[in-house]
Amino acid sequence: MDRAAFASDPAHSRGREFPVASAVTRGEIRGPRSEFQRDRDRIVHSIAFRRLRSKTQVFVAPDGDHYRTRLTHSLEVAQIGRVLARALRLDEDLTEALCLAHDIGHPPFGHAGEKALSAAMVEAGGYDHNAHSLRTLARLECPYPAHDGLNLTFETLEGLAKHNGPVASPNWALSEIDAAFPLDLATWPSAEAQIANVADDIAYDNHDIDDGLRAGFLQLDDLLTLDFVADQWAGVERRFPHAEHERKLRELVRGQIGMMVNDVLAHSADRLRDVASVNEVRAANGPLAGFSPAMAAQERRLKAFMYERLYYHPEQKQTAERAREVIAALFVAYSEDERTLPEGWRAGLPESEPERSRHIADFIAGMTDRFAIDQYARIHGRVPEGLSNV
Repeated sequence: MDRAAFASDPAHSRGREFPVASAVTRGEIRGPRSEFQRDRDRIVHSIAFRRLRSKTQVFVAPDGDHYRTRLTHSLEVAQIGRVLARALRLDEDLTEALCLAHDIGHPPFGHAGEKALSAAMVEAGGYDHNAHSLRTLARLECPYPAHDGLNLTFETLEGLAKHNGPVASPNWALSEIDAAFPLDLATWPSAEAQIANVADDIAYDNHDIDDGLRAGFLQLDDLLTLDFVADQWAGVERRFPHAEHERKLRELVRGQIGMMVNDVLAHSADRLRDVASVNEVRAANGPLAGFSPAMAAQERRLKAFMYERLYYHPEQKQTAERAREVIAALFVAYSEDERTLPEGWRAGLPESEPERSRHIADFIAGMTDRFAIDQYARIHGRVPEGLSNV
């Protein structure tokens, strides 16, 4: 592989929390995979990853099959991430693993569910979906006989912990993992993690536009008040004057993604040109891979627009509040009467706090939207209304 000097090298990984004998020693050769390929495969084969197919991306428990979920979003992020990683000569497998795993810690109903868990866990250290991704992968997902967790490499766990940059004040979940397997939280992560982070921005900025237009929550005329979107649309109209409107909208989204990808490639290549190692990437005084300042400013304007017109749309806020109430009610029910917990989770329920609340939060955070609705109906004898607005 033609790997750049600043790329992460699986042959020189800092290793795993739990030392394991080599596949050759165990007589269990399962294909010629690098350490980062193994991480990616462990993530893809995990139960937590499969559950993403029924977790909210933008729209809660959508009835339509064409709207994105956390799983399809993660796959789209991985596709963009691999394109960027290949062009910059980074490790594609590490980038893909980070992209696929970045949302694993999200509870049901997206940010509404997280808001409810954060409030319920105030006295138990709080809840953060990013830290819960680490907790899920390193402690809760347990397919191996010899240890808890998936035992991912330092580089994958580090990239998930720090994909937004250095972590000055880790919450309890991340602190516990960092204490057992130090992740150098004060430094910047690898270029692969930085690329995974910007791939997430590119994917959800533009694919949420696609879903918002499809659902009728966004209007094209409003989008065109953003000059850089208007420029893209003018190009689409010029190239495809006789195309169907829906096809033009899809072309607009593709054009936006392409514009952002090209910007990231040009800016990152320039910033990384004289970087000689992954350690230099970590020691830098800021991110070395990402949007140019001009594109970053445009992207912030787009995000502000999306919050105003889509994420905080009155119908979205109403549905999110109902979802928040469901999660809050589940937490109260499990806390007040342990018999409402499934047998397996009830058997492991700690007696004292904060471990007891954290155990309940682990159970709720792993739920899909539909399973949370079913649990609420089982406990309260009625299905909560108004939890799908598309």
